[in-house]
Amino acid sequence: MPVIVWIGVALVGLALAGGVLVVAGPRRTTVPLSRLAPGRQAAPSGGLSSAAVGTTAGVDRLLQHTGRTERLEVALERAGIRSKPSEVVVITGGAALGLAALGLLAGGPLFALVGAALAPIGAKVLVGRATRRRQTAFAEQLDDALQLMAGSLRAGHSVHRALDTVSHDTAAPISEEFSRVVNETRVGRDLGAALDEVADRTQSEDFAWVVQAIAIHREVGGNLAEVLDRVSNTIRERGQLRRQARALSAEGRISGVVLLVMPFVITGVLLVISPHYVGQLFSSSGGITAVAVAGVLMLIGSLWIRQTVKVEF
Repeated sequence: MPVIVWIGVALVGLALAGGVLVVAGPRRTTVPLSRLAPGRQAAPSGGLSSAAVGTTAGVDRLLQHTGRTERLEVALERAGIRSKPSEVVVITGGAALGLAALGLLAGGPLFALVGAALAPIGAKVLVGRATRRRQTAFAEQLDDALQLMAGSLRAGHSVHRALDTVSHDTAAPISEEFSRVVNETRVGRDLGAALDEVADRTQSEDFAWVVQAIAIHREVGGNLAEVLDRVSNTIRERGQLRRQARALSAEGRISGVVLLVMPFVITGVLLVISPHYVGQLFSSSGGITAVAVAGVLMLIGSLWIRQTVKVEF
């Protein structure tokens, strides 16, 4: 296939994906004009906007009927994504249609199925990556937050006031989590339950220790500032050890990435230089079998390398 055809197919796929994001993408929540000025009517929405809203509402009802709304909400909260589950599903479905059309134009029904499957897999990978990055950032900021909280307690403030101070004087994501705790306690929720939810959402074992320390302090009293200082020192030492382990295992992780990316890069170069040469690999049952076996072996190798360089604390 000539290079110009591949460029055209790629542009079609990008146009479809961009259209889906523009039409069905998440929008900022606004107050209706009828509430701001009762005598003024809101401008009628366009056909594409109405279709996007109707599709999102239908997907929302379907998720609630199947009981998957709560699970998706928890996953998006852990990743720090503010979009609704129905909006994420609609965007993923639109991306799947665009990639399926791209695959159909590029190589036929088989490529269309592969392209359609890549969208949900990619969405899951992106959400998982965002979750890990948010949890890592929370763990990195926890030491400074505990020191700030201990200083606030030494100044004579209460635990609630110390949490409020951390929510205002730190960066996201720890400021978002502590601000949520403060807001929930203001409307009557128990502080321990709110902190337990933060520990579960961030999957932070260190913060679980902090929650236990606060719970013990509320029951029996004591010098909570001193306890937080000791926990902060322990967290700092664990963080240093974690960073050292990541530095020592960096070579293995980079080697795994290079070994996984190299076959795709070489295949892409060969597709540009000699498409007919690579096309013979997919035109026979033996070539397709070889590609499938190579894919399975690459998957096993990536999992093996990942487990080899993974360090658990």
